Amino acid sequence: MELINLSNVNYTYVDGNTVLKNINMNINPQERIAILGPNGAGKSTLFQLFNGLLTPTSGNITVDGMTVCKENLSKIRQNVGMVFQDSDDQLFNSNVRQEIAYGPMNMGIKGKELDELIKWALNSTKISEYENRSPNTLSGGEKKRVALASVLAMKPKVLVLDEPTAALDPIGVSQLIKLLNSINKDLKITIIFSTHDVDIVPLLADRIFVLNKGEIVLHGSTKEVFSNVDILRKINLRLPRVAHLTEILIKDGFIKSNNLPLTIGQARELFKKNTIK
Repeated sequence: MELINLSNVNYTYVDGNTVLKNINMNINPQERIAILGPNGAGKSTLFQLFNGLLTPTSGNITVDGMTVCKENLSKIRQNVGMVFQDSDDQLFNSNVRQEIAYGPMNMGIKGKELDELIKWALNSTKISEYENRSPNTLSGGEKKRVALASVLAMKPKVLVLDEPTAALDPIGVSQLIKLLNSINKDLKITIIFSTHDVDIVPLLADRIFVLNKGEIVLHGSTKEVFSNVDILRKINLRLPRVAHLTEILIKDGFIKSNNLPLTIGQARELFKKNTIK
């Protein structure tokens, strides 16, 4: 069964600005989904629809078979965990343990069960040594892990992440990608994320939805979407850098290929096999 389904969804703000138009989307359990689009495309509004922070002007949304409506919000928000772009917007307790405990305690969990849940969330995000630290003393990457742990502690079925690698250095980006893929594979949690860093998308997504002016203009696998070069560039998106480099090398006659690699590993294999001698 589909985990999330959007059927003919529209959203118009009170000022009359329609930011989502006839959105149809299905997301299956344990998928990794990227939502791409230029600024103002409607990505943030879409994310707020997933867990009922906003309700559609028209159309229908279901999460795990439940319609997103007032009666189901409590359960839906347990199932759909949100991780904000800026971790400082999400972290407000005096230490990491309290941060992770906050959600489960509001769900009525306490005692030994709470202790075990905190330990599990700390171990799952590899931040056990930070349990008694103040979030204010942590780096950006460490704060991101604490934010993830605080959401994981509520055992969601879906993680929704807005620009998860924003403000992280290259090592932090690499570590976060590895962690999110581990969460997806080992904990069987569906990952949905938006990003302007298209280089991470082939490493972290099975499918892509591309939004522009509130509409889905492309949808498919990473290979299918990044094959639509003209459409992507028309809406001010780019290819992963390794694909762009390969595109230039093909155009200049240095290699021959009908396909663009999306990762360094794919490019390495292409260059080894298809370099013109």
